[in-house]
Amino acid sequence: MKRQPRTPTRAAVEDGLLAVKAGDKEFIDPSVRATFADSLDLDAALQAEYPQDNRWDYLLGHQPSRSVVGIEPHSAKQREVSTVIAKRRAAQEHLRVHLKPGQRVATWLWVASGKVQFADTEKIRLRLDQEGVAFVGTRVLAKHLPASSGRTS
Repeated sequence: MKRQPRTPTRAAVEDGLLAVKAGDKEFIDPSVRATFADSLDLDAALQAEYPQDNRWDYLLGHQPSRSVVGIEPHSAKQREVSTVIAKRRAAQEHLRVHLKPGQRVATWLWVASGKVQFADTEKIRLRLDQEGVAFVGTRVLAKHLPASSGRTS
């Protein structure tokens, strides 16, 4: 079997939540932090290659589900919805050459980095759902993460 080349994103993967900035860890509930096997600061890893593009913040390896979770701490304002959607679209495009064959991001979570300021939450949630982004409020909780795969090691 041919080995995948070591890309800048794979080289930047850290154990646990080490790639997540200290302040951003606060957006992940303490009860689920240990469920992440590894992390990648995707924004930093892709900055040199895509300096002008919108870049998603983090990819986390969720051990119980054996899947990748995208987390974007970002201000939750009406005018930022399009920006978050653009970040997800750009990340999907950028990741085509970086992810192992068959691997994909299982869920894309937007967590509010401050007060939630949406005028019409229902309309926004519908738009985000159509774009594959889940707005989770101010903290990522267990209910926002993929279900366990049921596999054993």
